[in-house]
Amino acid sequence: MKNQKVFVMGHKNPDTDSICSAIAYADIKNRTTQTKRYIPRRAGQINEETQYVLNRFGVQPPAYLGNIGTQVKDMDIRPKPDADRTMSLKNAWDMMQNKGIVTLPICNSDDELEGIVTIGDIADIYMDTKDSYLLANARTQYNKIKDTLDGEIVEGNGHGYFTKGKILIGTADPEMMKKYIEENDMVILGNREEDQLKAIEMNVSCIIVGMNIQVSEKVIQKAHERQIVIITSPYDTYTIARMINQSIPVNYVMKKDNLVTFSTEDFTDDIQDVMIKHRHRAFPVINKRGKCVGTISRRNFLDMHKKQVILVDHNEKDQAVDNIEKAEILEIIDHHKLGSLETMKPINFRNEPVGCTATILYRIYDEQRLEIPPKIAGLLCAAIISDTLMFRSPTCTQQDKIAASALALIADIKIEEFAREMFKAGSNLKDKAPEEIFYQDYKKFIAEGNVAFGVGQISSMDEEELQEIKARLKPFMVSECGRHGISRVYFMLTNIMDESSDVIYYGEGSEEMGKIAFQQEPEDECFHLKGVVSRKKQMIPAMMEAAQVMANDFN
Repeated sequence: MKNQKVFVMGHKNPDTDSICSAIAYADIKNRTTQTKRYIPRRAGQINEETQYVLNRFGVQPPAYLGNIGTQVKDMDIRPKPDADRTMSLKNAWDMMQNKGIVTLPICNSDDELEGIVTIGDIADIYMDTKDSYLLANARTQYNKIKDTLDGEIVEGNGHGYFTKGKILIGTADPEMMKKYIEENDMVILGNREEDQLKAIEMNVSCIIVGMNIQVSEKVIQKAHERQIVIITSPYDTYTIARMINQSIPVNYVMKKDNLVTFSTEDFTDDIQDVMIKHRHRAFPVINKRGKCVGTISRRNFLDMHKKQVILVDHNEKDQAVDNIEKAEILEIIDHHKLGSLETMKPINFRNEPVGCTATILYRIYDEQRLEIPPKIAGLLCAAIISDTLMFRSPTCTQQDKIAASALALIADIKIEEFAREMFKAGSNLKDKAPEEIFYQDYKKFIAEGNVAFGVGQISSMDEEELQEIKARLKPFMVSECGRHGISRVYFMLTNIMDESSDVIYYGEGSEEMGKIAFQQEPEDECFHLKGVVSRKKQMIPAMMEAAQVMANDFN
């Protein structure tokens, strides 16, 4: 049975390869593994090109997962017992002892949290022996009193409630009892009939008789006439007096206000300080539907289950989903240079010098002897076309072309016609804000001297549209420089048909690094690069070398 989830994810600001490869690899794993369930996820917003591809082949986009850190739901949550506000303290105590818990969530019939009771709350009430009006103040049901004393109601309505009067033990003679018994009191008595009748005459609410003493018909009849409850118990007077406070409902002692609770969706990094501040033994946990599912304690941090993830189309920490260091990486499938991710143990890492991750997945389908569904074939073909700019990118290999051709046959598409439709959908940027365009396909890199720079890219078949976007992006880049520790920002505007890119830039040292990298002078704060369409293979290596040159000159 597939119980454990494994998320298959691409990088932030996902492109078509990142999304489609995650969907395809989840399909491969689910068809070859029986013990786990593989689920595609995305770490960012889907762009227009990818949305077009998903719509074209009728595939739902992966759900968003922006943070893969451990959450409360990844802990071993202790399930809550069925405890409601009407149960007696004795029942609550017995339940807590049997379950080995110190905090008991009290819920209504819809599993919504109403309060909590702790061992300490029950102990406090048990130790409070001076309050003779406790049962009345707590509105204690006679049936609860009977159950607590393991007794039997021989007269009266057990469903009624003791709401007035005090509790006392009748040990004096009947005449003396008159002086301290008041109407509506509850009296614990022995076997003397005259005492019992005197209590009835005083119009008490309830009479409790110990030692399983049989009450006479005369007493029962008199009690019946005055609607007085009679309870018999096997215990002696001392034991009855000691136990009777345990019959009050938990509603009377439970904490109802300012409860410290956690959601199943809370990240564990966020709740540790709260736990330390409040120092409770356990905390109720509420799920997304508002239902209480159980409790957690500080001890649960010792047995947390890290989320398991497979990364596709990247192996850089800065490009991965937030909190990737808190997850367990099982595999990486990629076609980029080796990055900065680290793992706690050896993993399956497949990295090949091809133009697209989807090309590697095409091979894996073949190696596993799996038939590729037409929809998946369409997604993978689209990914290869996108990443290789319809085979124009220098990153494109013969393997990419062979894979795309085979996938196109399965998906029943014509590559050139489909590519034009896809690129047209992806370059429809007129209604987008500069921020959306800038971060649509943006990656951060760390160069020599710990210099952080960011590079965004868009591709279009319309030169006029690219020039319009360039004018809109320049002022936006000024505000972005300095954010996220980045001192230099660049943006590639790639013309697919001309196989060229304009690169605009901003930040101290950004122009100098560009001059060294591209071996040319900029015009109007823009580098015009003929034959340059690949960020990964053409631009980034040159910029890394330029950063190293600048660092050496500085030293």
